[in-house]
Amino acid sequence: MATVPQSPAECPNLLLSMLPEDDYRQLLPFLERVETPLHFLLFERDQPIREAYFPLVGEHSILASMQNGAAVEVGTVGYEGFSTVDLLMGSDTAIETTVCQIPGEALRMPAPRFKEFTAADTPLRRITLRYLQSYLSQVSQAAACNRLHAVEQRLAKWLLMSHDRMRQPEFSLTQEYLAAMLGVQRPTVSLAASSLQRAGLIVYSRGKVTILDRAGLEASSCECYRVVRGHFARFLGTDFRLDFH
Repeated sequence: MATVPQSPAECPNLLLSMLPEDDYRQLLPFLERVETPLHFLLFERDQPIREAYFPLVGEHSILASMQNGAAVEVGTVGYEGFSTVDLLMGSDTAIETTVCQIPGEALRMPAPRFKEFTAADTPLRRITLRYLQSYLSQVSQAAACNRLHAVEQRLAKWLLMSHDRMRQPEFSLTQEYLAAMLGVQRPTVSLAASSLQRAGLIVYSRGKVTILDRAGLEASSCECYRVVRGHFARFLGTDFRLDFH
């Protein structure tokens, strides 16, 4: 089993990497490094929350479900954050279902320990509250984006966000996930992905995406990618976009 990073400087999770050394070491006995495979269920709506997850790589998707079984993504979490913010607000029950949509790894901590370490004005509480502001701004921006921007622009935005989180040009994204992210049917996803592929920006085949032209993809995205990045820079004091050039 892979070991838990022993210092904040070694930790790929942005929030944990921002902790002072002593505070990080207090968390170490309660952190476990786990794989998060595709469709791994982290939290289920209206069910108890047993752990907090700090992604190291991969992407978690928060899904709002309807009575007919339909679901749409309302938020995403990567290495820049943690799942689930419900714990930070004092809840022991998940408001929505969270699943892993891009495989990876995470550090997880028992929910009671997370609540213990964030009960007072601790560095972990201050950092996760700043993340909460960033996360809520992402959710509100997505609501406007889904209403106002074209599918192709929104697809470019989500590909850029996934690219940032995976830290490599090739990663897995199923059509099912893309449809949930964009709130559209699979044929619409195929059309939008084909358009970006014809423009030479990506290759998308059998659930695998390869980014060919990062700058071109940014130009094709709606403004929301830059807005969300700006929110993270403002609230966390860092820009989690990586330099791929």
